[in-house]
Amino acid sequence: MLSRAALSVTIVLIMAALLIPGSASAHNVSKRDASFVQSNEGAAIVPFIYLGAKHMVTGYDHLAFLVGVIFFLYRMKDIVLYVSLFTAGHSITLLAGVLGGIHANPFAIDAVIGLSVVYKAFDNMDGFRRLFSFQPNAKLAVLIFGLFHGFGLATKLQDLDLARNGLVTNILSFNVGVEVGQVLALTAVLIALSIWRTRSGFFRYALATNTALMAVGFVLVGYQIAGYLISNGYNHG
Repeated sequence: MLSRAALSVTIVLIMAALLIPGSASAHNVSKRDASFVQSNEGAAIVPFIYLGAKHMVTGYDHLAFLVGVIFFLYRMKDIVLYVSLFTAGHSITLLAGVLGGIHANPFAIDAVIGLSVVYKAFDNMDGFRRLFSFQPNAKLAVLIFGLFHGFGLATKLQDLDLARNGLVTNILSFNVGVEVGQVLALTAVLIALSIWRTRSGFFRYALATNTALMAVGFVLVGYQIAGYLISNGYNHG
């Protein structure tokens, strides 16, 4: 059974997730930003770097997954390795989706992104080894899920009428901004984790935190399934 702490944290995070409007996907581009992107003509390096950084800092699905990835990583070289794998995957599909015109159902992609949060939290709880006597390749998993995270944003940018003039420069700048935002967000997370790890209760509440993280992942998956059903008319039978 879950400890009282685990149950409390899980309930709080589920309630927080449910308060997020169903239409506010983690990858949505705000109306103001969409208006700028669609009206922009030519290269705009600095604005697109800013938009990319803003996306990452406010992208709660990205952050939830990355928190799970670095939760039990203590050595800086390991953190850099795993974050680099995520960055590589994220960059490949963001660029390929927008510049290469590769399309996929956005609800399906975002559902997999939600599952990535579930996977990492379950892995942190040693669930695979305990229940299945099997341990997935952590590095490969981070790379693969990174591909889906990048594709998630690409599906949203594909909905915008992006000007062809300066498109390559702008998308590359946006991707640079995403990585800048990632570094800023992870720095804050690492500082918080480093302080928390000095407390005696860290391992006692690690299970509670990852249980809550997994619950949030399931909520994200549920939003995408509901969005898919509604968009396809499966609302009243």
